[in-house]
Amino acid sequence: MVIARVSGAARKAGVRAGETLVSVNGQPVADILDVRYHTYERNLTLELRAPDGDARLVALRHGEGGDIGLSFENDIPGGGQTCQNNCVFCFIDQNPPGCRESLYVKDDDARLSFLQGNYITLTNLTEREIERICRLRISPLGVSVHATDPAPRIRMMRNKRAGECLPLMRRFADAGIFLNAQIVLCPGYNDGEILRSTLRQLQTLGDALISTSLVPVGLTKHRNGLAELRHVTREDALRAIETAACFQNVWCSDEIYLRVGCPIPPAEFYRDFPQLENGVGMLALFRDEWETQEKRANAVRPCTIATGFAAAPMLTELLTPFPNVTVAPVRNRFFGESVDVAGLLTGGDLLDGLREKVLGGAVLIPSTMLRRGEDVFLDDMTISELSDKLGLSVTPVEPNAEALRRALFSR
Repeated sequence: MVIARVSGAARKAGVRAGETLVSVNGQPVADILDVRYHTYERNLTLELRAPDGDARLVALRHGEGGDIGLSFENDIPGGGQTCQNNCVFCFIDQNPPGCRESLYVKDDDARLSFLQGNYITLTNLTEREIERICRLRISPLGVSVHATDPAPRIRMMRNKRAGECLPLMRRFADAGIFLNAQIVLCPGYNDGEILRSTLRQLQTLGDALISTSLVPVGLTKHRNGLAELRHVTREDALRAIETAACFQNVWCSDEIYLRVGCPIPPAEFYRDFPQLENGVGMLALFRDEWETQEKRANAVRPCTIATGFAAAPMLTELLTPFPNVTVAPVRNRFFGESVDVAGLLTGGDLLDGLREKVLGGAVLIPSTMLRRGEDVFLDDMTISELSDKLGLSVTPVEPNAEALRRALFSR
């Protein structure tokens, strides 16, 4: 693994950027998981190879379990494991044609589950990878379950290995690995009694199962030639909420509550928010943090907050005391108007939705609209391009109350 940056204990030991980390205490390292596992001990010997091929050993001492100070050009050299499923609900299959190639890449890599909170299906794991997960105790592991009974899961994922899900989860639980489960609710496929059976069987994993989330299937307007699916209706969402209430540590995503039109539960309902990345409790946490902050209405700069239709009502309510701030819900024309979450709005959607509005001095957007680590929207428009077209500053803001407060009260 090629070292990009060096700090802390590694810098003190003389490790240099550009060198390749070959092994730690004689154990070869293939990716960041090997590095984290093998650098846990206090006393380390690093085998390094310079760009010209010269090899050397470096002794390093650091606090047990701490970060030794190495960043790599690529945490997973060679790229991650791609998905071999053909799921009826796959969102990537619903992207419009002509997008950047990376938008069509389906990952299903256990390492990304650990590193980035991604959810994996388990169908693409080899026996060697399963053994490695157990040996390294990769935890917590996010699993896209959808159904535990083999027949409905195989029908949904169109992969004959899909039926192995629950036995694999039990194997991981027995190895001391904690699990988070995700269920994409697809009416006619995994709702009703199938959903209740799935939740009952997941409960048999005991304390190894941290949480289970129910999220509605996302359907775009680009579904030509794909399996027939329908949207989660208000009645479907209400039944999901009632079903989730019968089981421990099962939560519905915010989208499901919004679809029913009932209030989002209070923050304490979600305990320690184990599935924020799935939109479970995100609005409750935001509301709770916002209401505890000191705010001065006369100090807020005139601006517009652009968001999706899902979050707009709550934001509008919270910002009522601030007349200088306008909440502007934007329709999603890129994926279709049924997609109402902010994170899937594009630069083109924002331009269409905002160009005729009075915007104040700036536009604030949630940073989730941008690709991870970039200033680019899903349609390849950049922040600077959108700012130029609107004629004012567009500022991405992290989706939390403190970040919004700083953005609103800065001058």
